Amino acid sequence: RESLTMLCCGLCALPSLVFRHETEDVGETAKRDRSHIESTLKLSEAKPADDYSATLQRLRKIYHSSIKPLEQSYRYNELRQHEITDGEITSKPMVLFLGPWSVGKSTMINYLLGLDDTPYQLYTGAEPTTSEFTVIMHGPKLKTIEGIVMAADSARSFSPLEKFGQNFLEKLIGIEVPHKLLERVTFLDTPGIIENRKQQERGYPFNDVCQWFIDRADLIFVVFDPTKLDVGLELEMLFRQLKGRESQIRIILNKADSLATQELMRVYGALFWSLAPLINVTEPPRVYVSSFWPPEYHPETHKDLFLKEEISLLEDLNQVIENRLENKIAFIRQHAIRVRIHALLVDRYLQTYKDKMTFFSDGELVFKDIVEDPDKFYIFKSILAKTNVSKFDLPNREAYKDFFGINPINSFKLLAQQCSYMGGCYLEKIERAITHELPDLLGSIGLGKKPSVLSCDTTGCGETPRNRYRKP
Repeated sequence: RESLTMLCCGLCALPSLVFRHETEDVGETAKRDRSHIESTLKLSEAKPADDYSATLQRLRKIYHSSIKPLEQSYRYNELRQHEITDGEITSKPMVLFLGPWSVGKSTMINYLLGLDDTPYQLYTGAEPTTSEFTVIMHGPKLKTIEGIVMAADSARSFSPLEKFGQNFLEKLIGIEVPHKLLERVTFLDTPGIIENRKQQERGYPFNDVCQWFIDRADLIFVVFDPTKLDVGLELEMLFRQLKGRESQIRIILNKADSLATQELMRVYGALFWSLAPLINVTEPPRVYVSSFWPPEYHPETHKDLFLKEEISLLEDLNQVIENRLENKIAFIRQHAIRVRIHALLVDRYLQTYKDKMTFFSDGELVFKDIVEDPDKFYIFKSILAKTNVSKFDLPNREAYKDFFGINPINSFKLLAQQCSYMGGCYLEKIERAITHELPDLLGSIGLGKKPSVLSCDTTGCGETPRNRYRKP
């Protein structure tokens, strides 16, 4: 009985001890110096005089004249659900924060921007606090923008989000803050992952929305803390969506100064143990170990190590900002390559359909046979053989069953017929953009030696389709 009484007294005193500990750490401990953030991110320097607008205008012109005609003609957006807008081409780099609830994502954004104890700071807490997708961007004054307004503004890059429904737009919010860093980058804070919550309880397609932002993010911070290392179904699904974007993923083990050295080593190993089955790459991802919040590091911890890790992360972020134009041009070129491969496949499906059709054939049955078993008619193999396309860049065969289910094959034209006297051929224009225009634009922004004209052997242009309706 005496032991039970002592235990109860100890538990009753625990909240006051925890409260006093937090008060000592947060309220009385001095805030750490921010000079390394200012210097690493070059916030004190004048804005670069580089003429970004001229380069972006040229990039937009290349997209509209050489890529978009073929993209629209073969309805690429219905296959990939990725529509590129002018706002996306001219948008700033986007940094995406993902991870479990209450691991410090919002606190980290407040820390990087120096928003703590200001009217601009994001709300944080030990409980799940962020239930919205919050876009933190630059503006002349503090301003909150509703998701419905952001989606309706064609000048922004968020208009395609309307397809996720009004329930999602109510969970989308924009915050404009007059901060120098936000002149060059945009932050996106996401709802924390709660493993015991069902997707339908959110009221909108959470994974589809995450995929939309993942496809457009230049840098992805996946944040954990020592108390939330377990991987459930929702986090596992998230890492599946990150497949192919491993070079942009940075793992952050936050609140590291809350652990002793030996415990930190164990937590670090447990984090890799949990993530190993989800990241199928030979090179392990970059992991930053630190505590991203304003108070000084806890005494008797590896302060120098945590500071070096923080500076490395800031250098990583600054590199993305500095490479804004290069990444944008590379993204448009990658998109052009995918559009071209899609057009070649649709053209091959259509040509096979025309070759198999006879006067007595049932067109619907003929094409159903082709779509059900494209390998039987060498659809994909012929693309690999004739156009030098990598097999790893080919779309999923199953995707074309759905694609042609809503897009009748007779609604398309052969590539050889997609030519005009004044405008030229769509295929030639997109190949010229891939091999000449975009590499030249990349070379013109100061990457050193201007890249030479690429050959079809290196880019996989393939042969120009012959117009079968023109007399020899």
